[in-house]
Amino acid sequence: MNGIIEEVEMDQWRRTHFSSEIRSCSENDTVIVMGWVSSIRDHGNLHFIQVKDRIGETQVVAKKGDCPDSVLEQIQSLKEHSSLAVKGRVRLQQKSPTGAEIVPVELKVFSNARNAAPFMLQGKRSSIGLDIRLDLRAVDLRRNILQSIFRIRHTLLSSIREFLAKEGFLEVNTPKMIATATEGGAALFPIFYYDREAFLAQSPQLYKEQLTMSFENVYEIGPIFRAEPSRTNRHLSEAISIDTEMAFADYSDAMQLLERLIFHVLDSIRKNNNDELNSSEIVLPNIKIPLPRYSYDQILESLMESDENVRYGDDISPQALKLIASKLNLNSFYFITDWPASIKPFYVKPNSKFEAKSESFDLMFGPLEISSGSTRINRKLELVERMRKQGLNIQKFDYHLKVFDYGIPPHAGFGVGLERFLMSITGLENIRDASLYPRDIDRLAP
Repeated sequence: MNGIIEEVEMDQWRRTHFSSEIRSCSENDTVIVMGWVSSIRDHGNLHFIQVKDRIGETQVVAKKGDCPDSVLEQIQSLKEHSSLAVKGRVRLQQKSPTGAEIVPVELKVFSNARNAAPFMLQGKRSSIGLDIRLDLRAVDLRRNILQSIFRIRHTLLSSIREFLAKEGFLEVNTPKMIATATEGGAALFPIFYYDREAFLAQSPQLYKEQLTMSFENVYEIGPIFRAEPSRTNRHLSEAISIDTEMAFADYSDAMQLLERLIFHVLDSIRKNNNDELNSSEIVLPNIKIPLPRYSYDQILESLMESDENVRYGDDISPQALKLIASKLNLNSFYFITDWPASIKPFYVKPNSKFEAKSESFDLMFGPLEISSGSTRINRKLELVERMRKQGLNIQKFDYHLKVFDYGIPPHAGFGVGLERFLMSITGLENIRDASLYPRDIDRLAP
């Protein structure tokens, strides 16, 4: 075949078994497996091929005399990453990774790889830079560690929907093209909307608040867009946010819901992703609820005791939290509560006894913010006053303010950054590996 392999159509061939089903077959059963080549080992007259499908891997063993010469010729020209189907006989083999292997009798190559991938598929870490991997993201996602990460992500999202449905929450979808800023006008992506300017939504915040009037408890899992000029391992320009809003509740109720949600998600991953956790050596955090709670004042006091130059009203940076992590045991999930009202968005309710404070919280994992939540203002005059203090154009929020004339209930909620959550529990070093096709200040493709 002179090193050139013929690419063919599927025709009437269809997969009969996934990789995980081969071990249940009997000796000499005829099967068809389909997938892509994850590795090839050439030992002269003996070839070992790993064929990977969406379940796992099947070992194909081609030995001269055991299979047709035409199949051996094809295998000698085969490259890793090629897409193919193998028809063959099952041979039970304890030394095989799955306890069984396939002796090929016929091969169909649908697409033979033209190039060798610039990175290895096995191994938790890659020696190749992230940008090179992201340039070939679809190939990069074949790596074992990322296969595990995104299967865990699937369970994470499924378990969130399961949990919130049982808690009486309705899943909603809110507009992603909006007329004005949700949180004060910073970090917006402007777009052309017919003959006028619009923006990509930073958050479903105002819409989910309005929806508590009709449905009480709602949640949304969807994209948010923030034009933050940040080059860090924890920022994305497009992210997935898990947003909830609940009527007749305050921030204490929201924290209790969130910590139970976190516990449920971790429990679900342990039950459904044991193989991924073991193969990728991922150790999920063990938590007990209620999660630790530290007030903003407590964090500030601890920083001052560590000779940090901080004042009331300052934000708390990840670097500052690292300084007091061992002192306060800030290594897993915990809440920082009662933030200064001055640094929170206009819809966050100030504390009724201490107006400088707000009924708010951040859920942290170590120094990383995972979620932010609060009691919301549900009275129009109070909301307008907060907007004035923050210098907002009240007329631009008329579409939101006018619903407050119709009895919006007390309500509270939170938003969780999916990628940050996934990054934290799986030990990823860079948030871009928690997104299928990440968007940041430098990347708009693929």
